[in-house]
Amino acid sequence: MKRITLYVEQDTWLTRLHPFSKLFYILTAVAVPLAGGALWMYGLMIAISLCFLISGKVIGRVLPLIAFSFTIILTVCLIHGLFNRNNHDLLFQAGPLKFYREGLLYALRIGCNILNMLLAFAVFVLSVRPADLVEDLEQLGFSPRFGYMINSVFQIIPQMMGTMNIIMDAQRSRGMETEGNLITRAKAFIPLISPVVSSSLINTRERAIALEVRGFGSGEKKTFLRERRMEKRDHGFMACMAALVIISVVWRIIHVIY
Repeated sequence: MKRITLYVEQDTWLTRLHPFSKLFYILTAVAVPLAGGALWMYGLMIAISLCFLISGKVIGRVLPLIAFSFTIILTVCLIHGLFNRNNHDLLFQAGPLKFYREGLLYALRIGCNILNMLLAFAVFVLSVRPADLVEDLEQLGFSPRFGYMINSVFQIIPQMMGTMNIIMDAQRSRGMETEGNLITRAKAFIPLISPVVSSSLINTRERAIALEVRGFGSGEKKTFLRERRMEKRDHGFMACMAALVIISVVWRIIHVIY
């Protein structure tokens, strides 16, 4: 069966954690640097996310994302290092370009924040099966419509990528050139837009019909084949994350006072 999610099937401690535990980790990864206010806390959470991804055997899926984020970070560093309005102290000069300490520190904070959030969401997305997350949310009392919306968010990107690949293969079989220089690829991209959009609209209509046939709009209470409950490892994991947040808040208070 064709996989249309970003979830990676691995039997590791990360995939065995409850989805809510990994949602709590996202909140922790965002809250710790914001509460602590120190640049090294971004590095701490980035290192923790990388350790989770490596131990969860999904780091290979994140490497392109890390490379793309470094492109954004480099761009931000160039802009703020040269043109930030608070630039005052010259850090170094490369020919006619002058880079200032204030702008680079500001850009570094933005870049670390971007990388931190990307890796934290990668931990969640790559180790949580969307169907399990939706089922857990519905068991918690959320509307099935809300669950379907969450499931669609996880599936839309890989589904469109799969549709794009199928259409590109079909166009290649008809003799269209889809590889080569930038101009050739741009010419090949334009004929792909209409089929992709049309296919997405057709899939949306078919899903709506299928959901109604299966009683999606019924007001009856749903039953579940299995109920996932949080175990001791989930409580321990969440306790560690809560401790990190508390430590960052205490560190900020002590730093402000002294």
